[in-house]
Amino acid sequence: MLTRGDDYPLHQTAEPIAYSGTDRNFYDRYFFNGYNPDGSGFFALAFGVYPHLDIADASFSFIRNGLQHNLHASRELGMERMEMAVGPIRIEVIEPLKALRIHVDGEGIRAEITFTGRAFPIEEPRFTFRNGPRTFMDYTRMTQNGHYTGWIEIDGERTELSPGCAGTRDRSWGVRPIGTPDAQPHSGSASPAFFWQWTPVNLPTRSLFFHLNAHRSGSAWNTRAVIAPDNAAHDGFFETPSAQLETQIEAGTRWPAGGTLTVQTETSPLAVNFEPIQRFQMRGLGYTCPKWGHGRHHGALVVERASIDLAAIDPMAPTMDNLHVQILSRVTTSDGEQGLGTFEQLVLGPYDPWGLTGYVDTPASR
Repeated sequence: MLTRGDDYPLHQTAEPIAYSGTDRNFYDRYFFNGYNPDGSGFFALAFGVYPHLDIADASFSFIRNGLQHNLHASRELGMERMEMAVGPIRIEVIEPLKALRIHVDGEGIRAEITFTGRAFPIEEPRFTFRNGPRTFMDYTRMTQNGHYTGWIEIDGERTELSPGCAGTRDRSWGVRPIGTPDAQPHSGSASPAFFWQWTPVNLPTRSLFFHLNAHRSGSAWNTRAVIAPDNAAHDGFFETPSAQLETQIEAGTRWPAGGTLTVQTETSPLAVNFEPIQRFQMRGLGYTCPKWGHGRHHGALVVERASIDLAAIDPMAPTMDNLHVQILSRVTTSDGEQGLGTFEQLVLGPYDPWGLTGYVDTPASR
């Protein structure tokens, strides 16, 4: 089937743009988060296209007065990947790799927000991981810090984004678990485990990025730290696989309660300390959400508003949908800079360095 994308020089195979290889789990996603300089006004958005499930979905979230307000939308794609809207949520690319705009208008939640990048996006190492014989992940991600302008409105109460409002956006595409889970068991394989940490930081004149995917043993299978000065081009970054994050854990949870990242720079180690400000539940964007998980089929178009009382949730609920969080944090570096960043973490299953043996146990005091 031919679609609008076929009129652009974007093809990677001999097939029309509507097709993305043969893996039913292929996806193409946008993510944004942002926060004011004083740590208030945290918002986030996720927008995904799943060509072989013929579905697009999106979610927008905003924290106000201890409530995380979430707007979810899902529609049938009709194989048209160039339509970057799902019901009341729309993304507009103003200048590729530099500026994008978010539009939201539905169920009492409205927003007009423009993102402008601080430097060229970084390309992270390709994420490829298998559980036994099955490809669990195989994707590429680009990440970019930037500043935001605009406003968010909840039930008629408008919040203007403050000057200096900053955050992170990313684009990823490839293979991840999406849609209805595969019920076929893994023959002879051990209990699956997944460990993920990500700490994009906005400092006054530069951005700092770190991520870690680790095996159950604690050994890294994908990790890197990047320092990106403002206005740097793709060849203007400092990059290293030699960084370590010492994490504190909130008692009775698998949520981070701060930590210290040490990056081995060309001259001396750079220590980066994280002090939590507030918590964001990623299920508000569909991540690990039982109902609004990415790629689920809901019908031709379905829109729903929901809220999360952040003080009332069970951090270790048996459904495990509260494990995935972003912790907005104050950041202080050993060379005297202060800024803000997010500390994202998802730990599913056993993890030997923390003494985790199952899915609902918590680490010993750290």
